[in-house]
Amino acid sequence: MALARKDGRSYHASMASGIGAWKKGRLVDRFDAGIFDVKRIECSSDSGKVSVFTSIASRDWAIVVPIVEIAGELSCVMVRQYRHGADACYLEFPGGIVERGEDPAEGVARELEEETGWCAGRILHAGSISPNPAFLENSYHVFVATGLVFHGRTDFDENEEIETVLLPLSELRQRMGKGELANAMMVSGLFLAERVLAGI
Repeated sequence: MALARKDGRSYHASMASGIGAWKKGRLVDRFDAGIFDVKRIECSSDSGKVSVFTSIASRDWAIVVPIVEIAGELSCVMVRQYRHGADACYLEFPGGIVERGEDPAEGVARELEEETGWCAGRILHAGSISPNPAFLENSYHVFVATGLVFHGRTDFDENEEIETVLLPLSELRQRMGKGELANAMMVSGLFLAERVLAGI
């Protein structure tokens, strides 16, 4: 595949890479931060380079894009909650950390019910991606929920304060990536979900 350079010439990129995995060596340092572990590991490449790299080990994350039809219009069941990292409230799809030994699909079905009081009749896998392969070791799973039934019973975690919001899908598509909908995980989640929605 030929790619253009700024000087007008071209270079060729191959889909087959000759870059190998770096070999992990000794653990230099480790810090338990509760929801994740920060590790500094000495690694070596096939070319002989040796350096210390930092990675973060965490359980997988999963979200669900719940679709419900109200008065002939498709809407998403979303949750608004305060996020300490950004020091602001964000509007997000229900989800959270996948519990140890839990199937991600079962996890998002549980989170949907606990956070919003809605139950899914069907859970569809939209994709699994790496949140940031530069230093995060976990995966991020995206699902779409259909056949929703509202029973109204929620079960928040001790420190959760959540507001449920029904947002028309057309409005969500217009607003995604802006303001309180600027969570990168939600942006990528909607992107993956759209491929599933197109086939429903």
